[in-house]
Amino acid sequence: MPSPPPEQRQPDYPPKTPPPPKRPVQPPRPEPDTKPKSSPVTMARRRMTVVNRRCVNWTLESAPWTVGTARRRVLEQLHTWRHTGVDRAAGGIVTVLVRAAIADGGRRVSVHLADEDQRLLILVLSHRAGDKAEADVLPEVAGLGATSCGTDTAEDGRRLWAVLDL
Repeated sequence: MPSPPPEQRQPDYPPKTPPPPKRPVQPPRPEPDTKPKSSPVTMARRRMTVVNRRCVNWTLESAPWTVGTARRRVLEQLHTWRHTGVDRAAGGIVTVLVRAAIADGGRRVSVHLADEDQRLLILVLSHRAGDKAEADVLPEVAGLGATSCGTDTAEDGRRLWAVLDL
């Protein structure tokens, strides 16, 4: 029997698959490293966490009168918590820490207060990174009666803190 003309032929099902490639598919080549080899290693500053203790905080505008406002609020809170014997030391420490944070030139200042095991934590954040780290702040805070104190700077600002025994 003769084959039908090409117009009348039925197409082949399933269609023929293409032949496999002659070379296997290769993953893309790695791009050269563009980072400088001598970049310094920096550690991210850990976020402050206050758990299982009483704490309070205030965000205040960075202005000269903020020192008095912060001092008054801290002393009122200490009296609410019935810690009345450390008014002079706590007030002096708050004054020094807030004044140093205002000197950084940010738009706001945060004051944090926490107590635990007959110790008081006073922490002030300047919210502006800068190079104005004053060297005389910590000795002055220690001279006011702080058990320990410290400071550190990161992209989100400078953190000044002091611990006071109650």
